[in-house]
Amino acid sequence: MTVKAARMSCIPPNIYDKVPDGGWGWIVAFAFFFIEALTYGIIKSFGVFFTDLVESFDETNSRISWIISICVFVLTFTAPLSTVLSNRFGHHWIVMLGGVLISSGMIIGSFAGTVVEMYISIGIVSGLGYCLAFLPTVTILSQYFDKKRSLVTAVASTGECFAVFSFAPAITALKEHFGWRKSLLFVGLLQLGITACGALLRPIIIKAQEEKVLPAEEQRETKYMLENEQTRTSIDSIDSGVEVTTSPSNKHRDAKLELKSEEPKENTEVLIEASSIPNKKPKTQLLDFSVMKDYSFICYALFGLFATLGFFAPSLYIIPLSMSLGINKDCSAYILSAMAIAEVFGRISAGWVLNKKPIRKIYIELICVILLDIALFAFPFAYEFWGLITCSIFFGFMLGTVAGTHIPMLAEDDVVGIERMSSAAGVYVFVQSLSGLAGPPLAGMLVDTTKNYKSAFYSCAAGMLLAAVFLSLVRPCKTVLCQSKKKPAHETVSEPSHDVPDDFIESDLDKSEDSVRGSDSMA
Repeated sequence: MTVKAARMSCIPPNIYDKVPDGGWGWIVAFAFFFIEALTYGIIKSFGVFFTDLVESFDETNSRISWIISICVFVLTFTAPLSTVLSNRFGHHWIVMLGGVLISSGMIIGSFAGTVVEMYISIGIVSGLGYCLAFLPTVTILSQYFDKKRSLVTAVASTGECFAVFSFAPAITALKEHFGWRKSLLFVGLLQLGITACGALLRPIIIKAQEEKVLPAEEQRETKYMLENEQTRTSIDSIDSGVEVTTSPSNKHRDAKLELKSEEPKENTEVLIEASSIPNKKPKTQLLDFSVMKDYSFICYALFGLFATLGFFAPSLYIIPLSMSLGINKDCSAYILSAMAIAEVFGRISAGWVLNKKPIRKIYIELICVILLDIALFAFPFAYEFWGLITCSIFFGFMLGTVAGTHIPMLAEDDVVGIERMSSAAGVYVFVQSLSGLAGPPLAGMLVDTTKNYKSAFYSCAAGMLLAAVFLSLVRPCKTVLCQSKKKPAHETVSEPSHDVPDDFIESDLDKSEDSVRGSDSMA
């Protein structure tokens, strides 16, 4: 958090000399667990209302799917806005505002008379609230941890999995007694708890060691001192004109002194450049689209684009698919719960394997994506409860391995590296928003056309297959790019070896000639 945002906050910030790796960070992790449960957990559990909405509004599957599609699109598309507001006003205020928006959207949606009203209430209002509540919490959690960051984030992110496990049966039971409208109203009131979690997000300030920058006049004085020191060194290195040309030991000594004299000269050049640059603060870019010039990132962004097609649609259509096969509502809810529990183990297992690094991380993720695609293709071949629950457990586990690693993978050198990870993440999430908007409606359109819920899983599997293809091209693109840059880099390094500090050589020769003449006149 910026110092300005911390001052605007009513809550006093925690000030540390270094990243605490704990302390109040455990409270932030606790808050993140529940925020994750009340945001993504509710989104993934929304399939419980799917059949009721179709029957109540007398709409097609595709039009009902647009509710979650708009919500996910707004969540990802407004990510830069969430970052700007958090840096300006503080993370906890924005999270609390997000909780209010989420709760308001859900409560208004419970009184909606048409599906268009749900597009606005749940899709836009709650979608914006999800973004404001989720992203700032992830950001401030990462500021409290360094060495334990991956483990703490992975464990805290399992909140959505436990939420799906518990919310799906609970909401189903509520619907049977009170109907879907009152159940949705209850969910909206429950999500108001996000505001309490946001109040726990105390800002943090890490005191950085400030580097002293010399004024322009002191830099000039340092420059002249370095030049005088270079000249003095060159003069002192000459005992007589004869020794300079004939003594091997002096040649060796002068060569060392020349190398030493080159280092201050480089420092002098840095000082000259620093003094010539005006005191202007660098402009920070909200989204740096220059990463799109990197072919490996382009392939990875396309992987994210097609992989997102298979992230939300299965959890949305698994209950309608099971009910179409004659499975009752209670058992259908347990299928979704089993998927959520398997996702918990998938996330933790992926973090453990990636820390071991048996092979490149990009290859581990590729294997997980291929297995996830196999799980999607297996759903249409299940015709009874145990077959569906087996596919759901397998899919949930593999979904956890991919969902927990695909964004952190941007920091790997095989993609863009840690230096450009921030900009790459913004562009990557922005690209994902496009498929998040189109994925569920596309699956719903296929269901309406074929009159079979299995076709939704085929569309997800086809998208995941394309994602695996683009993911397999990431490493080759990075290798080719590195090889193409290797030769020019070698040439640029070899050029400075031909540069000779002529100004000091000439001054040294002049001084040596004067000393020789002086010795001759004395003789």
